[in-house]
Amino acid sequence: MSNLGTAQLRRTMPTMLTTAAFLLAVAPGGIQKSYFGTTKDGKSVAAYTLTNAKGAKAKIITFGGIVTRLEMPDRDGKLGDVVLGLDQLGPYEGKTPYFGAIVGRYANRIAKGRFTLAGKTYKLAVNNGPNSLHGGIKAYDKRIWAATPSMTKAGPALKLTLRDLDGTEGYPGTVDLAVTYTLTNDNILRIVYDAKTTKATPINLTNHSYFNLKDAGASDVRGHLLHLYANRYTPVDSTLIPTGEIKSVSGTPYDFTTTKEIGLDMDAVGGYDINYVLEGGAKMHRAAGVVEPTTGRTLECWTDQPGVQLYTSFFLDGSIIGRHGIKYDQYHAFCLETQKFPDSPNQKGFPSCILLPKHPLHSVTEYRFGVAK
Repeated sequence: MSNLGTAQLRRTMPTMLTTAAFLLAVAPGGIQKSYFGTTKDGKSVAAYTLTNAKGAKAKIITFGGIVTRLEMPDRDGKLGDVVLGLDQLGPYEGKTPYFGAIVGRYANRIAKGRFTLAGKTYKLAVNNGPNSLHGGIKAYDKRIWAATPSMTKAGPALKLTLRDLDGTEGYPGTVDLAVTYTLTNDNILRIVYDAKTTKATPINLTNHSYFNLKDAGASDVRGHLLHLYANRYTPVDSTLIPTGEIKSVSGTPYDFTTTKEIGLDMDAVGGYDINYVLEGGAKMHRAAGVVEPTTGRTLECWTDQPGVQLYTSFFLDGSIIGRHGIKYDQYHAFCLETQKFPDSPNQKGFPSCILLPKHPLHSVTEYRFGVAK
């Protein structure tokens, strides 16, 4: 369907809303809605494709707020997908590795699936060895979000909202959430998180996109060049729970303070799945920079969060087949999950993750794409 002028859009909207797809557009960018599938319990899932003024695209579904596609130009201007994703709903409903999803109520791990708050112990689902991971069994990545598309001065946007009731997955307090994706006209995927609660509760929201700037997961990411703006990290035990220490990366395989290939020291640690301590405080600061030499694509991650989890997808084993028949294998992607530190509810020395009724959460993370000069 071709782009529509604003006046024409207003005249045709009532008819368009009854169809399987519509386009909300201010040329040359726009928003297209389409049907993505029906869940096992009979709920319809929509997909929204955001297209900015330069032609870059982001496809987001209402199931899990998942970014299923993200198309960015290479040094020759050719668009290509830079995230791992699936074209059908069914696999997302199953046991997937959180491809592109909104993760919460608590991203990352909580030791032994329990924490104590104001003298009361709360028990969570244990779904990752002895620990709770990414919010539990039916967490934010497995729920349907309400969607509101809009065209903004910055570019096309999609606001997703969800109410997470008191006691769901064991967490206290009813939390009202809004996550707004904007694909800006300068090729930034901006993610704004807003949340408020009726009771004190731990909260840690992130997006779990798997990036491969070369070929969307057809090959490994060892040759991607990575710089992390972090001098320290939080060591973990054998179950990937932080020990409580905060250590210098100097002299370790975790040191990316000088740009190097992701794969250079990766085998020494069996792949990365570790939280880095960022130095920027609560203001927007740069967390990471990535260059893919073959295509020239670049990615900068900016955030106001205290940590970023570098994960190099070592749990992928080739059993998931993605778009175009691509087999998603070990080390075929990397994640940059902006976050509070893992297991913060049980770690007194870490920055607080507790959301209070009178202090709503507002947080911004940006994935800024470009090409190497």
